[in-house]
Amino acid sequence: MEQQPASAPRSPSAPRSPSNPGSPSNPGSPSDPRAAIETVFRLEAPRVIAAVARVVRDVGIAEELAQDALVAALEQWPRDGVPDNPGAWLTATARHRAVDLVRRRENYARKLQEIGRGLDPAVPPEEPADPDAIDDDLLRLVFTACHPVLSAEARIALTLRLLGGLTTPEIARAFLVPEPTVAQRIVRAKKTLAGRNIAFEVPYGPDREARLGSVLDVIYLIFNEGYAATAGDDWLRPALCEDALRLARQLAALMPKEPEVHGLVSLLEFQASRTAARTAPDGRPVLLRDQDRRRWNRMLVARGIAALDRAGAVGTGAPGPYALQAAVAACHAHAHTYEDTDWRTIATLYALLVARIPSPVVELNRAVAVSMADGPEPALEIVDRLVAEPTLRDYHLLPSVRGDLLLRLGRTAEARAEFERAAELTGNERERELLRARADDCLPG
Repeated sequence: MEQQPASAPRSPSAPRSPSNPGSPSNPGSPSDPRAAIETVFRLEAPRVIAAVARVVRDVGIAEELAQDALVAALEQWPRDGVPDNPGAWLTATARHRAVDLVRRRENYARKLQEIGRGLDPAVPPEEPADPDAIDDDLLRLVFTACHPVLSAEARIALTLRLLGGLTTPEIARAFLVPEPTVAQRIVRAKKTLAGRNIAFEVPYGPDREARLGSVLDVIYLIFNEGYAATAGDDWLRPALCEDALRLARQLAALMPKEPEVHGLVSLLEFQASRTAARTAPDGRPVLLRDQDRRRWNRMLVARGIAALDRAGAVGTGAPGPYALQAAVAACHAHAHTYEDTDWRTIATLYALLVARIPSPVVELNRAVAVSMADGPEPALEIVDRLVAEPTLRDYHLLPSVRGDLLLRLGRTAEARAEFERAAELTGNERERELLRARADDCLPG
């Protein structure tokens, strides 16, 4: 089992298949044009929303205009063909509609002059004179969605919606909360940002530091959704991983003295290094213990080690949650084989993480490490204590881990029941296939 985020339940050990993830510039040629268009839009939506939000200064309106661009694509692309650069087409269409909207509002007349200059590629938009400024609309969108006027839950839900491209049901499944609750959080967050006239910018000084924790959380959750999606037919969403890693690296350049920023970068570098080994040629997920470590990207591993070293160098106290998770990932990266893994150190790191941020998901991860260090019996005791945890009631990884421990103890009938329950709970088709296969393996003969 691979690491899970410390903040909330997420998808599990073996990642998703990049069997045909597509790309913004080459969506492929499936038989259904509408499916191809929607695939492109899902990949490009965060960039479109970020670009339009810079014009209208309202993330809710920006999302609506991005949807309008999708409708236009559904009308025109089947007739005229998919453009060479569909992402640029969607962005241009949404931006033109944004400018039209601004022009229709008399009270935006003065702002229109400033916006018009920003639309002219020969005249760069005016930005605050700050040597740390980074001109990246996605990063601006992250900081805007993570404004302190919003609750922590609303910040994460809104950012996963806007940048992660997750639907309301996907976010609800990821955090084990009812869909109406997530929907209300997102709607209220958009209204709050618009009502407070929150600037679309990367803040400076104390304001930047106040939002940092939420920004780190959502960048990791975006990466994690790409690394192991909560639902759908694909296991991986590579574009999300790439965006999250790029944002984390930019944040490290923006805030070089923040140890947790480097800790997050390190964690994502280590996780991304395993991508090529996480699926079989036919797209089936490959568990960590079965991965060919020769396929791990050693350059990304080296970057992860360097970032972890930087986190230690600039930190003055105990390591933070992301640095601790990066240290766990480093243990995996240093092991030449699964059997060589220093599970006792990993169990200790998870114990420190539980003490730092108590979480049943982290405790479940600790149980996996304990099972490898000390055997399945003490690990099963930990897992059995988690069965009554309300937040894990519908979390498929709990019965999945419990099934694995029962299987190792020779209790095959009970293990099969746990794997079947886990398969019912997961929203990801690839993962469901894996869990059902594990249940079938428990049958006699």
